[in-house]
This record gives sequence, structure tokens and C-alpha cells, in this order.
Amino acid sequence: MTARIRGDAEALVALENEWGAHNYHPLDVVVERGKGPWLYDVNGTRYLDCLSAYSAVNQGHCHPRILAAMHEQASRVTLTSRAFRNEQLPLFCQELARFCGMDAVLPMNTGAEAVETAIKAARRWGYRVKGIPEGCAEIIVCENNFHGRTTTIIGFSSEPSYRDGFGPFTPGFVTVPFADAGAIEAAITPNSCAVLLEPIQCEAGILIPPAGYLADVAAVCRRNGILLLADEIQTGLGRTGRRFACDHESVKPDAYILGKALSGGCYPVSAFVTRQEVMDVFDPGSHGSTYGGNPLGCAIARAALAVIEEEQLAERSAELGGWFLEQLRTIRHSRIREIRGRGLLVGIELTVAARPFCEALMHHGLLCKETHDRVVRLAPPLVIDRDDLAWAVTQIRHAFEEMA
Repeated sequence: MTARIRGDAEALVALENEWGAHNYHPLDVVVERGKGPWLYDVNGTRYLDCLSAYSAVNQGHCHPRILAAMHEQASRVTLTSRAFRNEQLPLFCQELARFCGMDAVLPMNTGAEAVETAIKAARRWGYRVKGIPEGCAEIIVCENNFHGRTTTIIGFSSEPSYRDGFGPFTPGFVTVPFADAGAIEAAITPNSCAVLLEPIQCEAGILIPPAGYLADVAAVCRRNGILLLADEIQTGLGRTGRRFACDHESVKPDAYILGKALSGGCYPVSAFVTRQEVMDVFDPGSHGSTYGGNPLGCAIARAALAVIEEEQLAERSAELGGWFLEQLRTIRHSRIREIRGRGLLVGIELTVAARPFCEALMHHGLLCKETHDRVVRLAPPLVIDRDDLAWAVTQIRHAFEEMA
């Protein structure tokens, strides 16, 4: 079957539609391979990837150093479960903790699992350290958040389509407006144990809070003795021009929630990284995963971290992202409401639906995806060079010129 339909994009799309779940609405490009910032479809057509698998591929597709680490480890041992120790886990924990300036690491698989880990840690910290009565802990979250797709997480989403038909939902979450530190302080009660937020709301449309917001939230948390949990799954690891988006305001949260680019797109790896006092609430049997901390994932993540640091991808993002945003803002069109961004994370907000524009860009050889209906998200791999970004600007300009 595979040989017969190889190169037949239409047949592959039909096959997926027949046998796969319809929980996504992807562009009808069928990717076969990728290298650096480029993707190639089954017909050999080349596209510039300006989504980076939602920032999971900051290091570019199939980075040779990450692939080498994956191949080497895969030929030795891939999975032991946490019933036994493995040689890669302690090295990964040490390197990631030092990278974050934290004390301890709890690895998991997906970003949603890392968020769930953070929720469990914050609640147990609230009971065991802060003294909140059992079953009463509250976590403050922000409107328009996107922290994952588990039933607990969608329960505190403000997006109706994420919640529709999936209740009842887990209690214990208080929602306040994003970018309003005063609203967070007003929501704090004796039962509050943490604030969980994204420094930039990516799925909501690249919403960047005003300067000083993160610093104010950190100060509110310190004054009230609660934890600040920073979900940097999309914004961390160099994407916004700093190691972490919190770094733009010199904010050190109590914990980082990481995933996506932590493995350079080669394997699902996520992590909850925090202070020792918080991590110590976990004891044997209280949390775990068969695959979490497996030697293959740890070896891949170690290589992915080394690439971010040694190839100075955060610095590249800062330099190229500033130039990219400046060039995009020279484009004038009546359908553009705003162009905003930080590093190589840019949102073009339109006055009309963004999906047709993304489809037009696909025909110009550039792949991106709409978010929140009217925002085009542009987030190319951080290994991209200026010439490729200049080409992207040209294609975006052409697509707007063709837009009625």
C-alpha cells in the first residue's frame, strides 16, 4: 500500500480522512522529509517551515547532532522504566537544572503531562508546606490560556470549543484576565497555592503582556507566599530571543514547565523544573510515567539543549527576530490589524479569517497556521538565516498583494 501511493498526496489525504480521527484541520500538504528550516512534500516540493511544529523544532528539522545522539542511544537501550536506573537520566537532570538555574527536574513525555505534574506539585506544596486544608487548594490561571488538552486542563480553559462535551471538570482553578497583575492579587485567598501562566499567550494569538507584568506577578506571588509556575513550553528554550520569555523581565519563577523544543522535535520529552522545596513534595509512588525519563529521551534532550546553548539559538532569535518583525511591519494592507512579536515568534492579526491567507502562503512555498481564527502565527526554526527570512517576507508581501 505504501509503495503504491507514494508521492500521491491526494490519496494519502483521503486515507487519513478515512482512517484517522478528525480532531485537526491541517493544511493539505503531505510532508515527507525535512532539513533545517525546510520541509519537502511527497512530490518533492520545498516549503519554508514557519510553524516549527508549534516551536518544537527550534533546532531545525533533523539536526545532525540530535540525530546522532538518538541513533547512538537507540542502538544501546531505549527504555528501562523507572523501576531501574539508567545512565542518561542523572546527566539530563543535572544539565537541565543548571540550564534553568533550578535545583531539580522531573521528566515526563508531553507538555500536557508537564503541566499536570506542575498542578500536582503546587497542590501538594500548598497542603504540606503552606498548610492549606486538604482538598481546598486553588490555582489562579489566566483567560485565553492554553496549557494542554487533558480533561483537567481544558476544565480551566476559557475557550468554549476546548470544553464542549467533555465535562464535568476538575475544581480548584480561579480564572482572571491575562496581563492584569492586580486581578491576580485580588483573586488570592488563604487557599491559593500558585499562579499558572504563559509569559506570552501563543495559542491565543501571540498576546504579549505590557512591560512589567511578569515582574509585578512575581512580586504578588512573593508577597502572598504562593508559587509562580511559568508555562514556557512554547516560549522557552530560545524562541523569544532569550533562554526563557521570563528573562525579558529578569523574572525567576518558582518552576518552569518545559516541552516541545526540549527534544528538538525528535522525541516527546517534557519536564517540570523547580526548587528543591517544591520538588520534595513528591515521594515514591506519588507520581510517575513508564516512559518519563527514559534513556532515549534523555539522550536526545541532552543533545537538544547543547545545540540551543552552543549554537546560541536564543541570541540568533533575538537578532533575526527583531529584523524580521521590522521588515514585516513595512507591509501595508487594509486587512492587517496588527503585527506583533518577540524574537522569532510573530503574530499577524487580520481583520478577516486567517485560514485562507495561510492556504495562499502554502502556494507561495511557506507553511504556517492560523490561531484564534484571525491570527497568522510565524515561528520558523531558530537555525534559519536572514536570506531565508528575507525570502519569507517577500512571499508574505506577495500573498497580501493578491488578497482582495
